Amino acid sequence: MFPIPVQRDFSLRHLNTFGIDAKAAVYLPVDDVDTLLAVKNDKELSMLPRLVLGGGSNLLLTQDFAGLVLHMRGAGRRIVNEDEDFVYVTAAAGENWHRFVQWSLDLGLGGLENLSLIPGSVGAAPIQNIGAYGVEVKDRFHSLTAFDFIDGKTFTLDNAACRFAYRDSIFKQELRDRAVVLDVTFALPKQWQANMNYADVMQELSLRQITVPSPRDIAGAVIAIRTRKLPDPAQIGNAGSFFKNPIVPAQQRESLLAQHPQLVSYVQPDGGYKLAAGWLIDQCGWKGRSLGAAGVYEKQALVLVNKGGASGREIAALAQAIQADVQTKFGVKLEPEPVFI
Repeated sequence: MFPIPVQRDFSLRHLNTFGIDAKAAVYLPVDDVDTLLAVKNDKELSMLPRLVLGGGSNLLLTQDFAGLVLHMRGAGRRIVNEDEDFVYVTAAAGENWHRFVQWSLDLGLGGLENLSLIPGSVGAAPIQNIGAYGVEVKDRFHSLTAFDFIDGKTFTLDNAACRFAYRDSIFKQELRDRAVVLDVTFALPKQWQANMNYADVMQELSLRQITVPSPRDIAGAVIAIRTRKLPDPAQIGNAGSFFKNPIVPAQQRESLLAQHPQLVSYVQPDGGYKLAAGWLIDQCGWKGRSLGAAGVYEKQALVLVNKGGASGREIAALAQAIQADVQTKFGVKLEPEPVFI
């Protein structure tokens, strides 16, 4: 068995987009499945709590992690197959998500353009079922390969087996703390159709005088919108949208609409309504406010930021204060998107 190059008492400050200065008791970069198998077979490492880390963009470190951090760094992306309807592309878990999307567009393949500029890694994308501007990963997902820490084997899951839901998948349920995503395959349509269901995208394209957009045009619009609305984590620590948009029954939405005629909501396939969490937070007066070094971004109330030197606990306290105010004013519970450690 090869030696496992772990590092101890390792700072995670540059491996989480909030820039929280927390430490891992043990840190291990992972470039291939052999490393994961070695961890499983190691008497000491196999007993430690595990945290699988990709881009660190969906994580709030409220304390040091007294276990093993597995930093997925596997790289590679390629076309693997095609049929009458789709071109299939595979990327390793450690690939940067945005760069992967832009690579697919460079090949002339549409389908992922609405998901441009979402931070994080390819491996994390299906776990969270990331989504933006009318598209979710599940809409383009074909399959993935993962490593099972129980039996030390790799296995494949198709779309149905992943049990995708809004910001959810089997990896946040039964396979949590058990499986590690190794690579992901997407089915990109040969007969591409633009998804312009969001007014922001339509408005941006109109400003650019584009009436028949290409996939690259949609990507450009999305990148421009996200750049205006969201801070760059390299400049201001953040994890993008901090709260999920809550989904409520139609009756509750009607009641809220009677009290708040400007309520922003979107009907769902099951008849429920998704409420705009950012609007709810804004109505509670939180946009641009701070608690210590933790703040709410002045351009987008859905984004919490590290204004410099904030601890994870400070950001968590800010999130709890916002949740309490939204619950009191609207009777709606906000759920955080990031994983709290």
